[in-house]
Amino acid sequence: MKILVTGTAGFIGSALAHKLLDRGDQVIGIDNVNDYYDVNLKEARLARLKIRKGFTEIRASLEDRRRIEEAFAQYNPQRVVNLAAQAGVRYSLENPHAYIDANLVGFCNILEACRHHQVEHLVYASSSSVYGANTQMPFSVHHNVDHPVSLYAATKKANELMAHTYSHLYGLPTTGLRFFTVYGPWGRPDMALFLFTRNILEGKPIDVFNHGKHQRDFTYIDDIVEGVTRCIERIASPNPRWDGDLPDPGSSKAPYRLYNIGSHNPVQLMEFIEVLENTLGMKAEKNFLPMQQGDVPATYADVDDLIRDTGYAPNTSIEEGIANFVSWYKDYYHIQ
Repeated sequence: MKILVTGTAGFIGSALAHKLLDRGDQVIGIDNVNDYYDVNLKEARLARLKIRKGFTEIRASLEDRRRIEEAFAQYNPQRVVNLAAQAGVRYSLENPHAYIDANLVGFCNILEACRHHQVEHLVYASSSSVYGANTQMPFSVHHNVDHPVSLYAATKKANELMAHTYSHLYGLPTTGLRFFTVYGPWGRPDMALFLFTRNILEGKPIDVFNHGKHQRDFTYIDDIVEGVTRCIERIASPNPRWDGDLPDPGSSKAPYRLYNIGSHNPVQLMEFIEVLENTLGMKAEKNFLPMQQGDVPATYADVDDLIRDTGYAPNTSIEEGIANFVSWYKDYYHIQ
């Protein structure tokens, strides 16, 4: 198929593009390669894609409506995966306008382009952060999520609402994926595993928020990509049992679906750090801190719907996943 993927200089987007190219799809990749984190890492991810047959790179921001429209008009993708976004809970406290531009204006441009170019299916990134103040575990797409605790989370919840509107009004099949904590080779430098590995190897202390009591549904990148690929194939359809008197937040009478995509196996942060220490053969100097504003103490994904509908089966242990990351990190940064 011809698949347009936004965010192909990013962690998940680049890994997904490789997976799609491996199976013979054409991939049109859109990314603006912004400087939210190390541009060199983004360029290195793209360099690996640009040498591959079937990959086309477009440098553009989602909020550039003209460029997005031109890309759809020129390439007429059959399916679209929107992974580009301004990410990060903590950065949304410092630069809220970046989230409005990329995550709301940009997503509107993607929806409009999909609508006008008869895209068969739009799969887009939501986030586990939409659960916000929810405390009922595991988090389910059938729970109400009207209490976000960061602007980033609010923009992701807004994406789900915007997608539903287009599914309802125009029959555009949309599937939103609530990503939980993704890690692995070529990961983001602002994420815990990357920060911890760098500091431990450099003999610097690591900041351990919430005194290490955080629980996260850490999910390995290969498992995530497998799940996304399966969702691309399964075009969202209406739920015939949907009832407006008892509305299910995870589905609709429109061709609209939401799924959690995680490991369904929360791990306490201190255990995660211990596995990393064992892998590196080094102990971390820990700087214990209170929970940061906008953070949530735990995430735990109910992925039963995704398993039922797509056969999704995450199976990478944190021991294996962290070992793969450390091996990549040492190779990429030439560390013996």
